[in-house]
Amino acid sequence: MITPQNVFRHEFIGLTIEVTDSNHKECVGIKGKIIDETRNTLVVDTGDDEKRLIKDQVEFKLYLPEDRIVLVEGKYIVARPEDRIKKKFNKIR
Repeated sequence: MITPQNVFRHEFIGLTIEVTDSNHKECVGIKGKIIDETRNTLVVDTGDDEKRLIKDQVEFKLYLPEDRIVLVEGKYIVARPEDRIKKKFNKIR
């Protein structure tokens, strides 16, 4: 089960995301479902089109099951998904 404490050790594809801050102000407010993830990017289906977000340039909310929301700074998840899942994280709030 995915929780705020173990979110980094799970797959992001299928989760809803909303960009809250970015180096590129046109990215702020993008909301949709994550459909692909690479080492440096997330691809989000907004309903109208697909947006590619650079992980280390965005801060976003991940909407988890059971109406939980986690705020994530993208610079902490820059890694291939399969490597991020194996990585140990110190303390997650």
